[in-house]
Amino acid sequence: MAPSAWAKGGAGVTIRWAVVETTLAPMLVAATGKGVCRVAFNEGRDALSAIFPKAELVEGGAEFGALLERVVVAVEAPGTGTDIPLDVRGTAFQEAVWRELRKIPAGETRSYAEIAAAAGKPKAVRAAGGANGANNVAVLIPCHRVVRADGSIGGYAYGLEIKRKLLERERGLRSSNPD
Repeated sequence: MAPSAWAKGGAGVTIRWAVVETTLAPMLVAATGKGVCRVAFNEGRDALSAIFPKAELVEGGAEFGALLERVVVAVEAPGTGTDIPLDVRGTAFQEAVWRELRKIPAGETRSYAEIAAAAGKPKAVRAAGGANGANNVAVLIPCHRVVRADGSIGGYAYGLEIKRKLLERERGLRSSNPD
């Protein structure tokens, strides 16, 4: 989606979407022709329409089904799906934070301060938290891997139980596959 389409609520863009059951919770997946633009737990069409009020929302589709399956695998099998195309837009700093989030290996965490520093703005810890919260594609941009400086789990848009489960899965995968 072009930055102008994002700014205009998805005007002129077709977004295919579906809600699928996962072992964590029902998950909304939405994508443009360029890539996944929304992954969220416990959301549906109404939430998607609120984010992209001017987009044409089309449920399902054969080509979308293959992408949907890849996203489900990425959620159910941590550390996979890094090659799934994304269609996300943010400020330059948000996009820098999202790039840094994607560099965190499955099973590891970083603090907001570490993410801010890696994104080139070590004093912008709150802004890094804001960028983390502005992430539209849960798990694919792994904002769940960011914790507080003291190591406590912190918050998560979809609830702490889902964040805990994601981190536990990733840590379990990491311990069963040592490098």
